[in-house]
Amino acid sequence: MAEPDKGRAMNDFVKPQTLDRAANFRRPSREEAEAAVRTLIAWAGDNPAREGMADTPRRVAKAYEELFSGYGEDPGAALARVFSQVGGYSDIVIVRDIPFFSHCEHHMAPFYGKAHIGYYPNGGVVGLSKLARIVDTFARRFQTQEAMSAQIIEAVDAALHTRGAAIMVEAEHMCMSMRGVKKHGVSTVTTQFSGVFRQDANEQVRFLSLLRTNNR
Repeated sequence: MAEPDKGRAMNDFVKPQTLDRAANFRRPSREEAEAAVRTLIAWAGDNPAREGMADTPRRVAKAYEELFSGYGEDPGAALARVFSQVGGYSDIVIVRDIPFFSHCEHHMAPFYGKAHIGYYPNGGVVGLSKLARIVDTFARRFQTQEAMSAQIIEAVDAALHTRGAAIMVEAEHMCMSMRGVKKHGVSTVTTQFSGVFRQDANEQVRFLSLLRTNNR
């Protein structure tokens, strides 16, 4: 992954899906979304008008607003406040075991797991909860695990100008567990490194070793 250009706008990094949309993209109305859900229910073989399903399109549309709220969030805002008074601390900061839920962009099936993020400060640190918010912002979009890992690190680098950032994401994908090969319990692991982590394999080893320290 190329090093982020510190002169570029945050939106160049944090909203790749939005930037990839066609110029004539139009977000459907709620009524159109609910009609689409009714079509899918019928396609699955059920009657969208029966009592148990009649209100399902409304519920699904409402659920989508929450499940995919990341499209309306700016990760840069969560990382905007940096604390510079850290008593001279300059060593690695790690927040591990950040749970997340996302949806595969290929089958729209859920995948879920944990993210572990580390970085070397460059004059300041960010509130620890903000890294969890960044994970949620990108997870609450249609994703691939690989792209999500890269987007999180790019956003952290762009906002904090770190000396290096690292992430490990571990997840189980329902598109593999519930369909296709139907292999339950298979874990997919992705990593992404920038700065000193990318340049020095020993730093990668240190990051991964710290993740295992006192880990269950």
